[in-house]
Amino acid sequence: MPGGSIYVQPNEKYTGSSPQWWYEKFWREDAPNRRKYRYVKAGVGFIIGVALGLRFDLAGVSALTGVLAAAAVYGGDWFLDWYSFYRTAVWRGARRGELITGRLLRRSLRRRGYQVLDGRAIRDQASIDHLVIGPGGVWIIDNESWAPDVEIACYVGRLFFGEKYGSKTAKALVDKAEAFAELLTRETGVPVTITPMIAVHCGVLPRNGVVSAEGLTLLRPRTAARLIRSADPGVLNDSQIELLARTAARELQRL
Repeated sequence: MPGGSIYVQPNEKYTGSSPQWWYEKFWREDAPNRRKYRYVKAGVGFIIGVALGLRFDLAGVSALTGVLAAAAVYGGDWFLDWYSFYRTAVWRGARRGELITGRLLRRSLRRRGYQVLDGRAIRDQASIDHLVIGPGGVWIIDNESWAPDVEIACYVGRLFFGEKYGSKTAKALVDKAEAFAELLTRETGVPVTITPMIAVHCGVLPRNGVVSAEGLTLLRPRTAARLIRSADPGVLNDSQIELLARTAARELQRL
């Protein structure tokens, strides 16, 4: 695929005439137009910078203020353009969402007493990307990405991805949470309730960055770590955390 990453193995989902392939193709073909408009914006920034210099009696350096304003506008527009494309990397198959989320979870939670296990499965049954065990409880987190224009929302208690119902996705992960909780409770004797989450790498979330519907919470990877940190730290003690983590490492198959 155009601009594909050498670190991610090719996938048929992201090649040929897939939405990801067309998105990247059109984005690259539109680069000259975006650059042209960026020059126009920088020109407007230059004029505003000069006007501000004259307004504040900086006639001797008004050209410099214009240049600085133009550079700021040009650089800001370039960054926003790059960032909008960068945010689609997981959806386009250029990066792996589970690696991003796993790194964020470990960096944010381990020093707070949380254990993070990546890529776990009940043998021949459900699998998940991350299992988080800590003072605030237990979570399972999967990684997903949708097209950049797909709105993820809750209406009247139901989950929607654009115009499509998200009930099937929600039920699958809620069922996984129940299966993992049942196994851990049975093997350790510690009553466990697991909260299911999806780390959203691409797609449109509400302004607060969180959607909760049908027993499932969808949010950005950084927000997932922050939400876990905010949980009541009195749910599990150190010995229970250690027991649950050791049991999970032993009983759950590593992917």
